[in-house]
Amino acid sequence: MNRLLSADFAKLRKYKFFWFSTAGMFLFGIFMVSMSYIALIEYGEKPDLSNTLFIYALTVVFIIPAFVSLFIGTEYSDGTIRNKMIIGHTRTAIYLSNLIVCSTAGLVFCIAYLAGALAVGIPLCGLEDGALRGIVILVLCSFLMSFAFTSLCTLTGILCQNKALAAVINILAACFLIVMSIYVFSKLEEPETYMTANIITTEEGEIREMQEVDNPGYLKGTERDIYQFFNDFLPTGQAVNITQGGGLAEKPEFLAASSVFITAAAAGIGIFVFRRRDVK
Repeated sequence: MNRLLSADFAKLRKYKFFWFSTAGMFLFGIFMVSMSYIALIEYGEKPDLSNTLFIYALTVVFIIPAFVSLFIGTEYSDGTIRNKMIIGHTRTAIYLSNLIVCSTAGLVFCIAYLAGALAVGIPLCGLEDGALRGIVILVLCSFLMSFAFTSLCTLTGILCQNKALAAVINILAACFLIVMSIYVFSKLEEPETYMTANIITTEEGEIREMQEVDNPGYLKGTERDIYQFFNDFLPTGQAVNITQGGGLAEKPEFLAASSVFITAAAAGIGIFVFRRRDVK
């Protein structure tokens, strides 16, 4: 296992797409914080680092599928996986090695954005008192979320021997899950009531009265619990929550537990199927 990890990390260090993505995330962090600072200053508002600090959580949802599919797909196209088996490495070790290396890459993408954002954001915006604990919790949740998403992408990438097809499946699945998670988030964000204007006609003319009415789109009871579960459980739902600075996440510990469960479940299923799959 150690020799496998050593070889796969050596491959990662030479992989241009990895370094390109890392540099892109670092520069993206600088860009987003700078643009947010300029916009807030122009409107006379107080700069707030938290507005853009967690955008990377959504960004890596698109980078990870592409990276994992291409990185693992190269193992098939170059015949590396077959060679690893020939020299005696077990399929379980091969799977776990790829999962660990790809998870590390996803973690590096997150850290690269944070490094760029904090390098510019702290001098420009500062850091509010008492905000550090909340930031650390969300950052840790985002790391676990990236592991869960990487585990799902590894499952597809290592079971689909065509790297182009694996990339298409992973990216389309990410897009579908993002759209679904944004919809769930928007439904949960519906206010319970809203203000409406009633116009009353009198002898003196029309009088406009504001009245608070129930919002029929507000989720209640079991329906709201179901939406809340998917909002907190799905990696993309967590990404939307974290990007919003916590959003509608009721319990950060549930986000973390969900990510650990998804990571372990996807890895278990992947290993089980890969051990019985015919590798060409």
